[in-house]
Amino acid sequence: MESVHFDIDAVIQRLLDEAYGLLSALPLLLLALLVVWLAWLVGRWLSQRTLLERLAKRNPFLRELARTTAQWAVTSVGVLVALEIMDATSLVGAVLGTAGVLGVALGFAFKETLENYLAGILMSLRQPFAPRDHVVIDGNEGLVIALTSRATILMTPDGNHLRLPNALVFRSVTLNYTRNPSRRFEFDVGLGGDQDLLLAQQLGIDRLRQLEGVMPSPPPRAFISALGDSNVQVRYHGWVDQRSHDFLMVKSEAMRQVTAALGEAGMDMPEPIYRLHVHEQAQPPAEAAAPNRKPPPATAAQADTRVITDLVEQIDQEQRAHDAEDLLDPTAPKE
Repeated sequence: MESVHFDIDAVIQRLLDEAYGLLSALPLLLLALLVVWLAWLVGRWLSQRTLLERLAKRNPFLRELARTTAQWAVTSVGVLVALEIMDATSLVGAVLGTAGVLGVALGFAFKETLENYLAGILMSLRQPFAPRDHVVIDGNEGLVIALTSRATILMTPDGNHLRLPNALVFRSVTLNYTRNPSRRFEFDVGLGGDQDLLLAQQLGIDRLRQLEGVMPSPPPRAFISALGDSNVQVRYHGWVDQRSHDFLMVKSEAMRQVTAALGEAGMDMPEPIYRLHVHEQAQPPAEAAAPNRKPPPATAAQADTRVITDLVEQIDQEQRAHDAEDLLDPTAPKE
């Protein structure tokens, strides 16, 4: 058998040729690196121009996004020019193809994260609510603390933190109690069917007009809402200015005052009657059942119905902690 001969001279010659090629391309490589560096400097200079701040002056998140986009866009152009100098434009197609496949894979892997991010951008443009707004989002009630790039932070009425993904907030129905400061309350009072219902309505309306916290316009109203088994339901309406008075406290005081006014007028407010059939011999009661008791008359003093600020200090602390990443602007136009 013939012996295998390994020619080391050919290997050395190939390595020398590659080394000479790299040395000859070194000036072009330095020029390409210089172009990329200059492009990065130009992009950085452009990202600090006041023009970008004017485009997104009310939105710190968009302002930072515009700066980053401008800088990387100019840098990408510099990279393309550098590849053209190096006569490596064929590499661009391969890089773009790989980036496209990688982008699709990352899109599926981080689908929810990207949805929350994009929803945060859109909501920062729309400003659907402001800080401290009292909202109900997808059944979750609370006061708005901040809007970040990924979540909307609420403080519930009992002081707990609630983080809602921006994608959920963006596609959910939002009830905002703060946008319109006037809010209507209502409650029902059961009266006997033989009572003067028109007089009962007028008595309740007169008492609501005298109650501090109930707005004179729209005026309080009352109407018969339903016929019960043992009574007639009269519904009373009133409006509260939430900027100066607490909604729940005004409603509570209104129910107390109207009930007392009806009791003072001798209005019968019967309780539900149940009939029991007892098969065994029952012992006679010691005392006869007491008649329906009338509610006590209203006292001269009224409950404090002013705005309750239990959560204000806590929300102030949270807003100061999230001030750097809050995307909400109290002065921006609302949707």
